[in-house]
Amino acid sequence: MVKLYTKLLVSAFALCMSVAVSAQQAREDFRKDINLSASGYKAYPGPQKALTPAPAGYTPYYISHYGRHGSRYLIRPADYDKPYMTLRKLADAGMLTEKGLEVFDKVGQIREEARGREGELTQLGAEQHRGIAKRMFERFPEVFKGKTNIDAKSTIVIRCILSMENALLQFTSMNPELIIKHDASHHDMYYMSQTDSVLKILKKQGTDTQEFKDFSDKHRGGVRVVDLLVKDGEFLKENKISRHRLVKQLFDLASNIQSTELRHKFSMYDLFNEDEVYDFWAGSNAWWYVNYGSSPLSGGVQGYSQRNLVRKIISEADSCLALPHPGATLRYGHDTMVMPLVCLLNINGYGKQMPLEDLDKNGWLNYRIFPMACNVQFIFYHKNDQDKLFRDAITSGATSRSFS
Repeated sequence: MVKLYTKLLVSAFALCMSVAVSAQQAREDFRKDINLSASGYKAYPGPQKALTPAPAGYTPYYISHYGRHGSRYLIRPADYDKPYMTLRKLADAGMLTEKGLEVFDKVGQIREEARGREGELTQLGAEQHRGIAKRMFERFPEVFKGKTNIDAKSTIVIRCILSMENALLQFTSMNPELIIKHDASHHDMYYMSQTDSVLKILKKQGTDTQEFKDFSDKHRGGVRVVDLLVKDGEFLKENKISRHRLVKQLFDLASNIQSTELRHKFSMYDLFNEDEVYDFWAGSNAWWYVNYGSSPLSGGVQGYSQRNLVRKIISEADSCLALPHPGATLRYGHDTMVMPLVCLLNINGYGKQMPLEDLDKNGWLNYRIFPMACNVQFIFYHKNDQDKLFRDAITSGATSRSFS
């Protein structure tokens, strides 16, 4: 079984879908949906393409999965406190324009909603994983019929645990006979959320390169936006308030609104023009490529941070495929796992190496890889015990894969 599965796995990963892109695909995408510029803060877009139908006579019989937690609040209290306190200082000094006062009020509302919930799953995040589970059940009913097993694991982070529990609640509502085992333990963190000190050093070397620094400097912004908010720029200098830092903090808040219930009330994207939106995204895109992709600047090996996860996927599949009705193995973790996993397996060509200036035109677009709740599903089909097919799919709403 090991040899059969490994052969299928390698051949399926080699079938990378070609993606036609323009010189600046991201700009075109942002004109259609500015929320995409949020990179990893993008809320799960839902299915946008139908899956490739299975060949005649084949039925799904096992699923192996790794998914990111659903939409969350920003991680640290400082993500909310710092921009709020800066704007409050400006407001107290009478330095905010009418637009500045409007933004100050919005930031206050965002901060209040997130108070004590930093890094936690939002209501939308829970809904995303219930929806993903529902679609998985409806697309592959043969996998989940009867008294079959679901083995679910989560990292020890609460947003991941709650993502898992929301998915499992959806599964049990659709089939109460399911036999579910679920766990979140330090025991499994070596593959559920692996760290690697050697790769961490290479990351630092990558972001210290002149190419990365030049690219980041090229895509810095903030002067124009601050002028919309503040009456006197000299006050910023006198009080050592960084324009770029403030505007980056505001852009992060604007990006995260889509994951909260405040998305029904207001937006903050109106602060930024098209070039500013693109620059903030491009800087983030390059950062993710260097830190978690196959960038030669960081050794071209960052995907290997997921070597233990890949080994676990293979070994658990080998064991499960020996069962008459294996069910599903589900894992709930983080963007820092999904991104390098996709790159390591070269799904849709995301394992390619290229200069930072070529990322956009070559279709290396981070919002297509790891929005909130993104997940990679490995679907196994069979006609009989000897006739088996394998398909993998990255279900961030953008792509699906073919069979091998």
